[in-house]
Amino acid sequence: MVPSSYKKRIVAERQRDWTMKNTVVTFKQAKEKGEKLTMLTAYDYSTAKLIDEAGINAILVGDSLGMVVLGYEDTLSVTMEDMIHHSAAVSRGIKDTLLITDMPFMSYQTSVYDAVVNAGRLVKEGHAQAVKLEGGKEVCPQIKAIVDASIPVCAHLGLTPQSVNAFGGFKVQGKGEEAAQKLLDDARAVEAAGAFAVVLECVPKALAKKITESISIPTIGIGAGADCDGQVLVYQDMLAMYANMKPKFVKQFAQVGKEMNEAFTAYKKAVEEGSFPGEEHTFKMDETIIDKLY
Repeated sequence: MVPSSYKKRIVAERQRDWTMKNTVVTFKQAKEKGEKLTMLTAYDYSTAKLIDEAGINAILVGDSLGMVVLGYEDTLSVTMEDMIHHSAAVSRGIKDTLLITDMPFMSYQTSVYDAVVNAGRLVKEGHAQAVKLEGGKEVCPQIKAIVDASIPVCAHLGLTPQSVNAFGGFKVQGKGEEAAQKLLDDARAVEAAGAFAVVLECVPKALAKKITESISIPTIGIGAGADCDGQVLVYQDMLAMYANMKPKFVKQFAQVGKEMNEAFTAYKKAVEEGSFPGEEHTFKMDETIIDKLY
């Protein structure tokens, strides 16, 4: 018979684990309490593990992997297979962080049916806990259908990289009255369609504040000011891993790129001059055996 004290301990541990876990429900609660949310991108197991251990609320497996991991010029070439592969890797590195995975270009625009099927693949094969897609009123049927299939959806408004060709480049969105009203209307529409949160990218601070105050779901800003309910950054940007890439909205929290370059250079020098590996890096044996070899 299992002791009651053991049962109580197990129940307490499970309750503690559950309270630590970030979910779409805890995101809603954070907004209600006025608590700021944090989100970072990740594309692999080891980075995800470090982000999870830091207590970040959510990881976005962004289609930005096309540019920062796969070396594409934009996000348009990223495939479902790319997203599934990297999402699954990230899922193995997290415990408490909410995992949101981007739906890549043309995985949801073609039809509501395609949107639901592909969102399902990201959950079943990529182990995503939510999906993110770009667009406002025009993708609300897809958002509603995906949510109706019990898959949480994070919306994305403002500068939506998959529409870069239509925008004529990477430009701030919503500066004029008509454009600002459209973004506000779109935010209300994606909320009504069932999105649990919305990313606002490259939106003027005043407009992002107005949107945040006008909807009940959390807004996650990237280049949208401090009045959003949370913030998201591409982790390579905030770690300054690329010396020639520093968007206006990015704060560099460390100079990891410089440190990595210095470490690689030091390694090369140590190998070439013979100082690595040293005796402390080698394994020993009874060297009399060597004399017996033929």
